[in-house]
Amino acid sequence: MTIDARDPLSLAQWWAETLGWRVTDPVPGGVEVQEPDGSAPSLFFVAVDDRKSAKNRLHLDLYAGDQGATLDDLLARGASRVSAGQPDEAEWTVLADPEGNEFCLLEPR
Repeated sequence: MTIDARDPLSLAQWWAETLGWRVTDPVPGGVEVQEPDGSAPSLFFVAVDDRKSAKNRLHLDLYAGDQGATLDDLLARGASRVSAGQPDEAEWTVLADPEGNEFCLLEPR
C-alpha cells in the first residue's frame, strides 16, 4: 500500500513503531515499512508537497488486546481522535496519524 506523506521518513518511522515493523533502507522514491519476517504486505511512503485534504478512501484497522493502553500510547506519540461519522457507542476509535491519515483502533475479534 502506498501512502502520500509530506515527510515520508518520519511517517514511516511512526507507523513502524505503531505496528512493531521495521523501516527498510529509504530509496529515492520513498520509504518502506515491512513486517520483520516480510510475510505481510508492506507500507510505502512517498513524498508529496500538498497536505491531506479529504477523508481517506482506504484505512487500516488496528487490533489491540488492551485498547485503552494502546489508545493512550498512540495519542502520546502524535495520533489524534477523528470524527468520521461513527456512533457515540462505537466499539472502535477513529484516529489520525501525525499527517492526518485515518485509521481505526479495535479490540480483537
